[in-house]
Amino acid sequence: MQSYDIVVIGGGPAGLAAAAEAKRSGVDSILILERDHELGGILNQCIHNGFGLHTFKEELTGPEYAKRFMDQVFELGIEYKLNTMVMDITDSKVVTAMNKTDGMFQIQAKAVILAMGCRERPRGALNIPGYRPAGIFSAGTAQRLVNIEGYLPGREVVILGSGDIGLIMARRMTLEGAKVKVVAELMPYSGGLKRNIVQCLDDYGIPLKLSHTVVDIEGKERVTGITIAEVGPDMKPIPGTEEYYSCDTLLLSVGLLPENELSKTAGVELSTITSGPVVNDALETSVEGIFACGNVLHVHDLVDFVSQEAANAGKNAAKYVKEGRVASNKEIKINAVDGVRYTVPCTIRPDQMDDTVTVRFRVGKVFKNSAVTMYFGDEQVLKRKKQIMAPGEMEQVVIDKKKLAEYGDISDITIKIESV
Repeated sequence: MQSYDIVVIGGGPAGLAAAAEAKRSGVDSILILERDHELGGILNQCIHNGFGLHTFKEELTGPEYAKRFMDQVFELGIEYKLNTMVMDITDSKVVTAMNKTDGMFQIQAKAVILAMGCRERPRGALNIPGYRPAGIFSAGTAQRLVNIEGYLPGREVVILGSGDIGLIMARRMTLEGAKVKVVAELMPYSGGLKRNIVQCLDDYGIPLKLSHTVVDIEGKERVTGITIAEVGPDMKPIPGTEEYYSCDTLLLSVGLLPENELSKTAGVELSTITSGPVVNDALETSVEGIFACGNVLHVHDLVDFVSQEAANAGKNAAKYVKEGRVASNKEIKINAVDGVRYTVPCTIRPDQMDDTVTVRFRVGKVFKNSAVTMYFGDEQVLKRKKQIMAPGEMEQVVIDKKKLAEYGDISDITIKIESV
């Protein structure tokens, strides 16, 4: 059995950033395992710009952003295996993987970094009535077909779901000559960034119908039309509000799910809200020496935040390899209540944490003229007013170690949304 200090599962933006930071933190024995035939992950098919503004202070396309981190991995001499599928991870950090050159092999790791990214929610999870004709694609599959394979999935398109990939594909299909007739969104708000609604729909005159869903798919061999209807507060279609659109393609952009089958086999505790691992301030999961970062942990809106988080995971994994787990005197739970759906991390260790810890979260609905508040125990330590907060955009607060120490022996931290 081979052995490495750190094995990184996934060679996308999270895995690359984590591996690079681990190497810079003094660990040389690192291996990245990637199932695709090249590094870069999903960014290779994201040819639009808007990446890198936080990290590199300039606007890059997805492949350009990925290339920056690939170059770091190459320059640092980090080992990687492509076309390699990880089959299993045990709680003792034995990684079983396979590829066509090495066959099936096992690696004993001192630390594992989970960076498998996320996958799209399939049609089967939606219970849309109708046949199963050709012409129904997830938005990410359509993006790959257009941007990498060079195929146009269809000429007349309806999109269900207003997540960022769906919005971006509305523009992309339009630029390729297709007619995007409508984007329907089940919720009363969009799941994507405001800038994508403006740049991808408004600029091209594509209508966005909120509180609408697909109630029928017509066509046996190929999609011939879609019926959408308005939904009420109970999320059920309202009779009499049906609208028919003739089309040959339906794109689904109905949410992303962290790819956590491997996390489950390792015995990692998963959050019921995010479907990602429950982690502490070091981004360490419930299994000692297994860390998680990027979209496998929780779905991000900006890849810059993925890279920042992954660098933190890489640094902490390197620290674990060199020092082992240092017992913590105390772990403080972070409560997400009153509009805050979850937090990452879920707990912090006052004696082990960095000088500052960034806590990221999403809200459960649209809030206008409200404030993000944070309490150490019963005492409010932060109140930040915001004109608008939406589930499509991540929010964050920073916990300062020195400030936390001033509040003595508190048992929990609470983050919530309050009216101004």
